[in-house]
Amino acid sequence: MIVTDPAHGGRWTSLLLDGREWLWRHPDPAVARARLLVAPGAEFVDAGGVEECFPTVRGVPDHGDVWTRPWYGGTVRTGSLRLAREIDGGRVAYEVTGPPGTPFVHAVHALLDVSPSSWVEAPGVESAVLLDGPGGTVAWPSGLDRLGPDDGTAVAALLPGCSQVTVVDGPDARDRLRFRWRVTHGEATCSLLVWRNLRGWPAGAPYRSIGIEPMLGTSADLSGTPAELGADGRPAWEVTVDNDVMAVC
Repeated sequence: MIVTDPAHGGRWTSLLLDGREWLWRHPDPAVARARLLVAPGAEFVDAGGVEECFPTVRGVPDHGDVWTRPWYGGTVRTGSLRLAREIDGGRVAYEVTGPPGTPFVHAVHALLDVSPSSWVEAPGVESAVLLDGPGGTVAWPSGLDRLGPDDGTAVAALLPGCSQVTVVDGPDARDRLRFRWRVTHGEATCSLLVWRNLRGWPAGAPYRSIGIEPMLGTSADLSGTPAELGADGRPAWEVTVDNDVMAVC
């Protein structure tokens, strides 16, 4: 179901459910080649798949630091922090260790290959914080749940407290990809980042990319309200991926 590349940031290179590949890949072969050559401190290469963005998403370094670093035995280090990952079918368990009180953000930065007729369902969510343009808080969904057609816009929206999302696509809306995530140790807050790039970014050479990003913390960088290592320096969380078949009538 989940295939990863430990040598290149632990990136998820495949997410296959019921015969459908859900992960988007940048269509330019040069981008795929450039992704294999990155080193710590490199500018982000948007090759697609799922990047592990830690210990930040936005800010410095962009998309975090570990996406450029090899994983060894299911772990990767950046500074004084260690991120461990264990994959069991569609369940992915994470543990962060480091000095108590250290702030961090961890996002499972999933870029999905979905059609212009797809949409997002986020049960219980009532508001979203816009991270681009004028910013501010808006009622959810305010159209942000619709993932096409391309209209030349690009916006990132943060859904604080969100811990479940389903992406609906395919003929007759029969394809459903569900992420559920929860804290298993510590007191961090779950959120969701939605990156809705409908050929609005980057300037000069825009393309379509849709990011559905389960995360810990309620900000995309360390200047807001990130997660924090507790007194034992060991927060943990897990992400479960399935096809939400019970929701199909």
